[in-house]
Amino acid sequence: MSRPKAGEIELTAKEQAGAQVGRVEFAKRRHVGLYPGTFDPVTFGHLDIVKRAIKLVDHLVIGLATGTGKAPLFSLEERVDMWRHEVEALGTDRATIEVVPFESKLQVDFAREVGASVIIRGLRAVSDFEYEFQMAAMNHRLNMDVETVVLMADPRSQAIASRLVKEIAMLGGDVKPFTTPYVADLLMKRCKELKGRK
Repeated sequence: MSRPKAGEIELTAKEQAGAQVGRVEFAKRRHVGLYPGTFDPVTFGHLDIVKRAIKLVDHLVIGLATGTGKAPLFSLEERVDMWRHEVEALGTDRATIEVVPFESKLQVDFAREVGASVIIRGLRAVSDFEYEFQMAAMNHRLNMDVETVVLMADPRSQAIASRLVKEIAMLGGDVKPFTTPYVADLLMKRCKELKGRK
């Protein structure tokens, strides 16, 4: 057996075997990511992040927050159904995707519940950076085992925000450039319902 070079540590056969086992266990470990948000409604920007996130993890949990502070247009149940339809349409074989609602709890606590070691976030513009930076820092202080991975929005999706898509729909504009036909149809129907109540 060759002598170790300067700065190298000589391992016993038992230690070498243990290191090999550690590598195998790390390789076999399932990497779970959490993509949280209110998603009211789902847009092409959200779908772009999901398509890219599943390249990084084995299992992606799309966590739907209640969004009570945002006065959502769709109920939590409706948004869960919306995402499940879109996930089915993706038909991915790269990673598994699960849609799970969560209420009144911290993202890091929910991440722990679903076994996620990574929180996925999308960044559209510089204006998003400060908020995402603060969230990542606070989440890290709350749970140092959970990392935040920020994915830059596709240039074609940078201007798309759920809030703006809802405003366009409420004013009778065409939302098809910003979301799927399924979601666009649901959105237009909901806006008509709301206008009919006034």
